[in-house]
Amino acid sequence: MAPTRTNTPTLKTITIVASALFLSACGEKAAPPAPPPAPVAVITVQPTSAPMSFEMVGETAGYRDVEVRSRVNGILLKRTYIEGQSVSAGQVLFEIDPEPYKAALDQAKGGLSIEIAKLEKARADRDRIIPLFKENAVSRKDYDDAMSAHAAAVASHQAAEAKVREAQLNLGYTKVVAPISGMTSTVAQSEGSLVSTAGDSGKLTTISQLDPLYVTFSYSEEDRQRMESLEKSKKITLNDQRNLKARIQLADGSFYEETGKLDFSDNRVDPKTGTIRARAIFSNPKAQLLPGQFVRLHLDFGKANNAILIPERAIVQSQADKLVMTVDKDNKVSPRTVKVGRTQSDGMVRVESGLQQGDIVIVEGIMKAKPGSTVKPVQANASQASQVQATK
Repeated sequence: MAPTRTNTPTLKTITIVASALFLSACGEKAAPPAPPPAPVAVITVQPTSAPMSFEMVGETAGYRDVEVRSRVNGILLKRTYIEGQSVSAGQVLFEIDPEPYKAALDQAKGGLSIEIAKLEKARADRDRIIPLFKENAVSRKDYDDAMSAHAAAVASHQAAEAKVREAQLNLGYTKVVAPISGMTSTVAQSEGSLVSTAGDSGKLTTISQLDPLYVTFSYSEEDRQRMESLEKSKKITLNDQRNLKARIQLADGSFYEETGKLDFSDNRVDPKTGTIRARAIFSNPKAQLLPGQFVRLHLDFGKANNAILIPERAIVQSQADKLVMTVDKDNKVSPRTVKVGRTQSDGMVRVESGLQQGDIVIVEGIMKAKPGSTVKPVQANASQASQVQATK
């Protein structure tokens, strides 16, 4: 009887194949689910009438900045005020050695006394000779000599008086007084220095009148032309240029309590910078502002008519173009090239072209809004904006 054949090799083969299939199935990764649309904060464009308040960088300057200089030469003996404090007009600030000028005054007075004596003699000679000349008791030459001597004595007397006045002035100039009321700066010359009327050695200090106070700034020729063009097209309404209101924002972000106004705008363009100089004036009764401070100046130019305003943060710079990300009806992101004006002081930008009423613009979550991607738009109110920020 022939031996029975077993199925062991067949079962072994099946087991190997099954194990391979099982291991192969375990090695495959399931495809990840598609990410949900990213939430973004959006605004719907609506034309509106809005105030135009532009922000400029300005520098404060004293209403009057006067250099206090020596008007005579000499040794600086004394300073009579404290640097950095306010002084009044006419207050003595410095004293220069007066002794040489006292001597010069005494000398001038002595010369005047001599000329007075000469004048009195010449006058007496003239008074004696006039009646004698009328009686033909003296010659015409003697008469003319007496009259000439008297005239010369009068002139010499006047010159001597002038020298006395000059010496008195120079002696008075040894006390250097404040020409205006204001705040003093540092002393340029110390006691014991030789000061003179020429060059930098004659400069002693500077006084700045702080009330009122100027804020100087510049704006571009392009800005001026754009404003004029928009006004002609009735897109904006400008306030009276002679009474433009201005406010100052300080370095800590707070606003100065006083409101100022535009005081001056130059009638020419600086050819080196292409800008126009301008100035605003502010009351500064408490001397809270000092010359040389850099501040942010907010000017209220007027209002924009039917303007499209969007937050500055919604604008993306792409090489030479400015873009905004819009959302279409299918919630897909579409970039839009826009032309914008100057940023206002409230952070809003006026869009001159590229957007129209009803467009939906992304203002938060722009980094997640890639062109062509689908997003979840939410209106940019306070709660929804915070929701978008939380998902970043």
